[in-house]
Amino acid sequence: MRSYRVVLFSGSLAAGIAGVTHASIAEDYRGTFAQRMACTPDVFRLCGSEIPDVGRIVGCLRQNQMQLGAPCRAVFESNAEATDDDAVAAKATGSAVGPPGRQ
Repeated sequence: MRSYRVVLFSGSLAAGIAGVTHASIAEDYRGTFAQRMACTPDVFRLCGSEIPDVGRIVGCLRQNQMQLGAPCRAVFESNAEATDDDAVAAKATGSAVGPPGRQ
């Protein structure tokens, strides 16, 4: 009976990860594979009820940022710093920051 539960949990975990990964490809860009893997334990711990909706998962993680593990918290902090840097650059140049060669 115990091995059945382990197999069932492992299958559910794999399906959840696949669902999050598939949804992130279908939706807007939601981070690299490494970033998603850094946050996967926190998704299951804090935001399991939001799976497979990637937008709701990200919102849930943001709401629970103080409870995130160190790897996932680092992902959100680095993304916030990158966003702040983009805003500062846009304000300094008076234009939106985009890919090189585009304005």
